[in-house]
Amino acid sequence: MTPADSAVPAGAAVPTEAVGPLMRGIAVLREISDAGGRASVSDLVRTTGLARSTADRITATLARMGYLRLDGHLAVLTPRLMELGNAYLASLRLPGLLGPLAEQLAEELDESVSLAVPDRDGIRFVHQTTRRRAMSLTFRIGDLLPAERTAPGPLFAADWDERAWVRWRERRAADPEDRGFPAVPPRGPDGGGPDGGSDGDGPDDGESDDGESGFEARTARAAEQGWALDDQLIEPGLIALAVPVHGPDGSVLCAVSAVSHTSRHSADSLRRALLPRVREAVAAMERALREARTAPAAAPAGLADWTTASKQQLGAEFLESLARGLTVLTAFGEGRAELTLSAVAEATGLARATARRALITFEHLGYVSARDRIFRLTPRVLALGYPPLSRTTLSDIATPHLVTLVKKVHDSASLAVLTGDDIQYTARVATGRVMSVNITLGTRFPAYAASMGRVLLADLAPAERVARLARTELRALTPRTVTGPAELATLLERVEREGYALVDEELEEGLRSLAVPVRDRTGRAVAAVNVAMHSSRRSVERCLREVLPELRCTAEAIEADLRIAGRFTHIPSA
Repeated sequence: MTPADSAVPAGAAVPTEAVGPLMRGIAVLREISDAGGRASVSDLVRTTGLARSTADRITATLARMGYLRLDGHLAVLTPRLMELGNAYLASLRLPGLLGPLAEQLAEELDESVSLAVPDRDGIRFVHQTTRRRAMSLTFRIGDLLPAERTAPGPLFAADWDERAWVRWRERRAADPEDRGFPAVPPRGPDGGGPDGGSDGDGPDDGESDDGESGFEARTARAAEQGWALDDQLIEPGLIALAVPVHGPDGSVLCAVSAVSHTSRHSADSLRRALLPRVREAVAAMERALREARTAPAAAPAGLADWTTASKQQLGAEFLESLARGLTVLTAFGEGRAELTLSAVAEATGLARATARRALITFEHLGYVSARDRIFRLTPRVLALGYPPLSRTTLSDIATPHLVTLVKKVHDSASLAVLTGDDIQYTARVATGRVMSVNITLGTRFPAYAASMGRVLLADLAPAERVARLARTELRALTPRTVTGPAELATLLERVEREGYALVDEELEEGLRSLAVPVRDRTGRAVAAVNVAMHSSRRSVERCLREVLPELRCTAEAIEADLRIAGRFTHIPSA
């Protein structure tokens, strides 16, 4: 855990009722997250100071929960861990309500647009819409940045009390180079920006705009103007404009930040060009917040029964107190932003005493806030793996499941997406056979003649399906390739009805493949997964009896991860 991201004051006493295994498990998750989503168990022992046996038990428990996988000596975070951050984002509601408006703004401005919330003396991103450029924004959802080096920071600092300013000054004194913020380049040796200089718009006394008096001056200006600039305080070339978004009660809920580069704008031209449109977007966001209906309470995950079963299976190696503690975070969500102790216990099926100790632990660590016996998640929950996992691709999600599938069926498995009238391979795991199907990533085949292509074509609306076949040159690739439009249309209707496609020596002689769709949260087939083999390996009947059930289980596992990972992030196909 980085010092800047710790809510626990130095020397603060650990509450007597805090859950030790939960604290240690959180430390392990944070170390893996800060290491980019993967770390060796040996490194975890070194960075956390835990005994090897303790680290092994923690990683085994997290693996059994599906929050990481053990890949040789490495512990690798998995998409399912994002359900913890999703609980916070769902309870916050801002990404769901304001995210589409931020995406529209990014499209109109042709610049990256972010939503950020205050997190003590920093800011944390809760939404990103990034433009595809050679030089583009690389921050991730959940990244924590020092307030003084950002555009949203002065807007949030305008509401700080003296205690918050004291905490900020103490952090600056303890970490003058911002080494505790791994998402940003360290400051220069004089405490200024990355190159040790001012951002070019600082006060006349030479104090950089992210220094103490400079940040205080920026905060005063932001409170007066209602907007703030970051002129290369993060790194040379990066500039940003931020405007606060107020809730119905007038409080600042978040900030909209439009980010550009000095090759396109100066800080001043960025303000002149973008501020009017950003303010229009903010007005629309505030209107959406006023008009938003109270969210119905979503059903919590309620994993307590599952953790009990796992304890019976794994015995002493399974840390039930860690699993139960993490379950508490999933009690929160849309319509469940504020919960009493009784509500948390009821949602998770945990005893009140167990839920209470977990909440005390999370409050001590800064992941939960409490007021008048009402508990809320804090933005710090996003530090539990969300930054590295928010950049997950569909192929990242699929590959571990393909590995498991290949071990079961002993034939190669692949994932492909529809690209124009072709399929393109984006993930693949080959079998170790002497004679196996040899296809590389990026390979394209005509969709009409491939099992994965037929699965994806079958998911299209009937009119689009007909149009695709009409514009495609239907060539016979082998003597068995089906090329008649009417016959293909009938085949696709059957694939749609049965939920799978089997292609037998139509793409290549001797090659038999079986495919099923992979669907996103909306039910749309975004990819397909297949098993390919030599036709002599299995009869068609054996394929359907032995391979199809495993293939469907693999697709379901990929879809389960995709639903979690894609709830508040965009999942690229490759």
